[in-house]
Amino acid sequence: MRLAAARLAASRGALTGLAVLALLFLLAFAGPWLTPWDYAAPDYTALRQPPSATHWFGTNGLGQDVFAQTVRGLQKSLAIGLLVAVLSTGLASLVGACAGYFGGWTDRLLTFLVDLMLIFPAFLVIAVLSPRLRGSGWIAFVLLLAGFNWMVTARVVRSLTRSLREREFVAAARYMGVGPFRTIWRHVLPNVSSFLIVDATVAVGGAVMSEAALSYFGFGVRPPDVSLGTLLAAGAAEAPVFPWLFYFAAGLLVLFVLAVNLVGDGLRDALDPTAAGDRRSRRPSGSRGSRGSRGSRRFRRSRRGGAA
Repeated sequence: MRLAAARLAASRGALTGLAVLALLFLLAFAGPWLTPWDYAAPDYTALRQPPSATHWFGTNGLGQDVFAQTVRGLQKSLAIGLLVAVLSTGLASLVGACAGYFGGWTDRLLTFLVDLMLIFPAFLVIAVLSPRLRGSGWIAFVLLLAGFNWMVTARVVRSLTRSLREREFVAAARYMGVGPFRTIWRHVLPNVSSFLIVDATVAVGGAVMSEAALSYFGFGVRPPDVSLGTLLAAGAAEAPVFPWLFYFAAGLLVLFVLAVNLVGDGLRDALDPTAAGDRRSRRPSGSRGSRGSRGSRRFRRSRRGGAA
């Protein structure tokens, strides 16, 4: 972990992404306290007003403060993205590890379930089921998104677990009488944790993009609540005339996805187990080469001296 933290600290892209994510989370959860306006409260004296000292991001057609709505939408999108990433990665690790470790009929049954879930078009199924769950709130929407975002990760975890179950430490735990689920928890999942961490990081950005796309088409967060997707949908038609209704939310969405990708790339490089070996193998070879060249020069000089 210290080696991975040092590699992560040496990555400028990852540090930049972490700094941007920290600022976005600070803006999302501290922003509502910075403005006197509520995201749903209208100001009838300022309709579609451009950004000003009173309304920092301007107002929409109902007089609602765009800054208050943007930070509220960012807060909701970040919460949805984090929950979807945690739930989908947890389910994928459980299903993939059990399928790869137990094998046999358990593997066949879980693999059939994964293949069956991959057949269904996720966007269409969520679009059909979302209106029926309108009274359940955004938590039901999170469960729908998580339920269709774990299958590919589960297949990768299954293949990694199938190779790990033949390793000596797993076989030793099995011969010592350690239970299968304890073996999976103590020995299998820690060895695939680097992949799961990177996958969960990238899944946050994917979940936010999915939420924005579904909310844009009216299948996500419901009014009067807002998200980045609903703000983009509401301001898309008026963006050429009133750009502040669209571009603030769009800019935050693009900035968040770029920051998540930078952090994901940095984590992938930091948790790569072959990176340290490559550096160690390059340094000794260079040092041996330099010592060897110095030794050969001394040997040639000694021979010239002896001949003299």
